[in-house]
Amino acid sequence: MTDLSASTVADNLARARRISESTARRRRLQLLMPALIVIGIFGLFPLTITATYSFLSPGTYGGVRWEFSTDAYVQFLFQRDIFDDTLSFSDSYLRIIGRSVGLAFVTTIGALILGFPTAYFIASKPPNQRNLWLFLITLPFWTNLLIRTYAILLIIRDEGLINFALVGSGLRSTPLNILYTDPAVFIGLIYSYLPFMVLPLYASLEKLDFKLVEAAYDLYATRLQVLRRVIIPLARPGIVAGCILVFIPGLGAYITPTLLGGGKKLMMGNMIAEQFGASRNWPFGSAAALILMTVVMLALVVYVRNSGQGGRRHG
Repeated sequence: MTDLSASTVADNLARARRISESTARRRRLQLLMPALIVIGIFGLFPLTITATYSFLSPGTYGGVRWEFSTDAYVQFLFQRDIFDDTLSFSDSYLRIIGRSVGLAFVTTIGALILGFPTAYFIASKPPNQRNLWLFLITLPFWTNLLIRTYAILLIIRDEGLINFALVGSGLRSTPLNILYTDPAVFIGLIYSYLPFMVLPLYASLEKLDFKLVEAAYDLYATRLQVLRRVIIPLARPGIVAGCILVFIPGLGAYITPTLLGGGKKLMMGNMIAEQFGASRNWPFGSAAALILMTVVMLALVVYVRNSGQGGRRHG
């Protein structure tokens, strides 16, 4: 009788535990449901439409025809002859990807070079002064990106402030040709995305214990050694986050290359927009968007994995 009672109690406890776990899982799912719905509607659903369109045929005046085709992906690497329908390799779009990746990478490095000292300067200030400096950093975000880009255009054009100062001071006899070049796009991207680098770096450097820096100096470390072995390893999460936040929008930038580059050298964002606009080739635009997303994901995986391994080596 005792054994039967003990078995019954054990079964009841196990049943109660299963019911409790099931209730907890249902409650977690209910709490996650709003986020899952938002991700599904604004993330997965548009991505599904884009992926579907990339495997269809382009319509005559835009849109798509519901005929399965892989021509959009073939067109990215090959060019079809209009007479005999043969394929020949073409690197036109690969050059656009290379230019986009190169400009986004250089922009990320430039933003890191400018943003790290800025974030360190703010983090080293007394707490009652930091909010003012952060306000000044985020102030440009109060203005539309299009207006900010036009402001840069007015500054770097032939009759702009930079050339006015150079010619007026006698350093140059003719204006410096900056506008509608890659350096102009680089300047615009740096100006647009520099706060995305400064804010994550500041969030990491704000938590830095400056007693560690003082201890390193007490142990006769040089400034470069303190920076390389103390400050940078502790600020690594902010560096990774800032690089990601600058590289991704820089890779798909549209307004800045259009205005400051003059449309002379396409980037991926401009090329994708052109396919949905003037070219009316929605499947190829969708395929290009998916290829760009794949490039971004691969770059992030490699970057984050290498950063994690570097952190473990220093840890």
